[in-house]
Amino acid sequence: MANQYPFHVNTPLLESIDMSKRAGTTVYMKMENSQPSGSFKIRGIGHLCQTVAGSKGVVCSSGGNAGLATAYVARKLQIPATILVPSSSPELVVQKMKDQGATVRIVGKVWDEANAEALRLTETDGLSYIPPFDHPLLWQGHASMIREIAACMAEKPGAVVVAVGGGGLLCGVVEGMREVGWGTVPILAMETVGADCFNAAVNAGKLVTLDDITSEAKCLGAKTACRKAFDYSREANIISELVTDQQALQAVEIFLDEERVLVEMACGAALAAVYSGLIQKLQGESRLPRPLGPLVVIVCGGSSVNAAQLEHLRNKLSM
Repeated sequence: MANQYPFHVNTPLLESIDMSKRAGTTVYMKMENSQPSGSFKIRGIGHLCQTVAGSKGVVCSSGGNAGLATAYVARKLQIPATILVPSSSPELVVQKMKDQGATVRIVGKVWDEANAEALRLTETDGLSYIPPFDHPLLWQGHASMIREIAACMAEKPGAVVVAVGGGGLLCGVVEGMREVGWGTVPILAMETVGADCFNAAVNAGKLVTLDDITSEAKCLGAKTACRKAFDYSREANIISELVTDQQALQAVEIFLDEERVLVEMACGAALAAVYSGLIQKLQGESRLPRPLGPLVVIVCGGSSVNAAQLEHLRNKLSM
């Protein structure tokens, strides 16, 4: 491999007093929003792209954040990047990809349609395919955040909260937690209603393909979870839960008010585990212990939001 340095940074692990009061235990936030590309995606994609340095170019299908990470890494490696996004992707993130030097094409309504075109381009144009969530090197890269968290904590967490789209971050979290000896720690896997392919698979006992993505949390919008994430749901201590779009958006707004950080609705799905009272509900159902050890929330970040987009979501969801 060329360029053996990582493209990601070691992000802060911050204690949140406000979230701790709400959850009834100490809450730590892993601030992946501070990555160079705006989200955790740079960890796995940077790791994977080490293998394609010097190639003719890369192609990535993305709802936004994987494409932005790919565009960033490709610029650093000085190779061309083509990013295929569905029409649901906000213009602001499309422009950010272009600013990184990528060629951006809008294909289809949902990610799955853009991904089909990306796979075609690998055959016709000889481009190296960068999947947004389904590849072992992505998961290895994402696992680095758990090693960083473990280096900062004096004890095992009581649980780790993570948003789930296609399942790449979840796979990385599981692998990282096994590496550091946290394999029995519960993982709370959060999705929004209407972008809930992982929850549907867990409930069905098999992979499920959604008919459509109806949630406004478009960056969670894979219609089918990756096989490895589903396999881990049967091996690891994973609790799959859903929140509404309104709960996810409310979490984004409370987080902005209390922590002074703006994240997208996909991240709001994870934050809503604290802000919606879900932690206490799971304790009441004996699915999480009481008392609960420190809670780690992966603030996965996201670049598909600004003040105007936040107002648009408020109006669309009548909040």
